[in-house]
Amino acid sequence: MDDPAETRVRVVIVDDHSIFRSGLKADLDPAILVVGEAHDVESAVLAVTDAAPDVVLLDVHLPGVSVPAGASGGSEVIRRAAPAVPGTRFLALSVSDKAEDVVGVIRAGARGYITKGSSGGDVSRAVHAVAGGDAVFSPKLAGFVLDAFGAAVGETASASDELDRLSAREQEVMRLIARGYSYKEVAAELFISTKTVESHVSAVLRKLQLSSRHELTAWASARRLL
Repeated sequence: MDDPAETRVRVVIVDDHSIFRSGLKADLDPAILVVGEAHDVESAVLAVTDAAPDVVLLDVHLPGVSVPAGASGGSEVIRRAAPAVPGTRFLALSVSDKAEDVVGVIRAGARGYITKGSSGGDVSRAVHAVAGGDAVFSPKLAGFVLDAFGAAVGETASASDELDRLSAREQEVMRLIARGYSYKEVAAELFISTKTVESHVSAVLRKLQLSSRHELTAWASARRLL
């Protein structure tokens, strides 16, 4: 018989207010198992990489480290932790509903963004949806995301033009790398050598004028290619 804990969605809660973390933990449904908590950027990176949860409930504004202009503590957690836990998805949960906060953390790789005005049931449903591979946004925030990530036909055409620069194999490699696969995992998936994967990644980054895997993930996410 299956262990009930094995079938629950494993979650790490990241927020700098302990009372909020406790209240949220109590409000989540029984099918969600909280396996870690953190209060700032440094502790969040450690908690996420240690627990490798299914979903991280992540506050956008976190103390603990200076971040680049235009970024946030939540974005920094994703940037630093995501490469080590490719199976983990990040769901932003913030009091802020500012367009720049929403767009910034989604560009970093979050799969959704809901506000702290959401009920425990709403948050639980969002966790399950994100764990299942869906993207989730509070209704009033959806417009920001559509505007920023190219709902318009013109931007979809632009993405197609960019993809045309890549060979069919480079597109396959690009999507797997952008999803967080390691070079070895890509090699096993496509039945090619690790060196060949490295060559393809270098070509993809050069053709798309990107400088890192992190930028590639953001590029692919913005164009709905993941």
